[in-house]
Amino acid sequence: MARLATPLSQALGLRLPIIQAPMAGGPSSQALVAACSAAGVLGSFGFAYTQPEEMKKQAAWVRAQTDRPFGINLFVAPQPGPIDAVRQSAAIAALSPWYAEMQLPAPQPAAPPYAPDLQAQLAAVAAIRPAVFTAHLGELEAKWVSELRPLGIKLGASATGVEEAKRAEALGFEFVIAQGGEAGGHRGTWLRDPQDALTGTLALTRLIVRAVGIPVVAAGGIMDGAGIAGVLALGAQAAQLGTAFIPCPESGAPQVHKQAILAAREDDTRITERFSGRAARGIANRFLREAEAKHLPKIAFPAQNKLTTALRQASAKAGKPDFYALWAGQATPLARALPAAELIAQLEAESLAALQRLAALIKE
Repeated sequence: MARLATPLSQALGLRLPIIQAPMAGGPSSQALVAACSAAGVLGSFGFAYTQPEEMKKQAAWVRAQTDRPFGINLFVAPQPGPIDAVRQSAAIAALSPWYAEMQLPAPQPAAPPYAPDLQAQLAAVAAIRPAVFTAHLGELEAKWVSELRPLGIKLGASATGVEEAKRAEALGFEFVIAQGGEAGGHRGTWLRDPQDALTGTLALTRLIVRAVGIPVVAAGGIMDGAGIAGVLALGAQAAQLGTAFIPCPESGAPQVHKQAILAAREDDTRITERFSGRAARGIANRFLREAEAKHLPKIAFPAQNKLTTALRQASAKAGKPDFYALWAGQATPLARALPAAELIAQLEAESLAALQRLAALIKE
């Protein structure tokens, strides 16, 4: 029986050259990671906001469900120091009317640490020894590249431009994720302004394939087998899909997020920094539209993320899409509400069919 395989998918021990994108904040639940890995793709944890002991606990749970490989992703951007009081007061004042509307007390000033300690998280990665570790939003310290690779952990880094891809290769990463401008969630840009790094997935994948000698994973706007076949034709050795997995029952995304994805149109997403302080693509809800239209003040990532946490949680709990970060990519209308294993089976069949259609175009 025909099957898809690339050197990278074989090196990672995968049945298919597909990665379930790590999605921090809930979607990449342990149930989704286990289901995806068991079905032959790389299930991936988005542990950006997860404490080290919880990281170990969830990884152990997945290992109890399947012996297939899984990955871990962390945000490696340095945290800012104390935020200027005037700027923080302005950001809180901008959010307060929405907090009041949701019957919440006004947010308190955010103080360090704004997120879990990165060094402790990286130590947890070393202890867990996942098949794959990927870095997002910054440059991983050279000492961690040197420590993690000998443990048998394959290292990948996000790149939104050729310069970042070349830098990742120079640092010793073993593959690079070409994150196109269509991708949902946080832009992985770390050497440029994210607003200047929005090259589309097709162009970016081909440019990076030509620029580096390590395998390339394409990410952004890939939702079905035709998209997977397309990026493989461009030279990518795997496709990373995030939004496609959010509606799965195993996903930890709240129902309001799943419903918004299934109802979205192709022009419904926007990039905003107002939720977290860092550029990210999501479905344009009330918060995103009003905050961007009014150019509301914000503070640095991830302190801004901390300021909006209670508002986002309350919105999800109330079943209201108004104030939740509905991260999603531009091809969202192609989403399907299927169990992860069924979705993966369809992706495999669609990919093979697309490649066979292309092969049929070749005439002697």
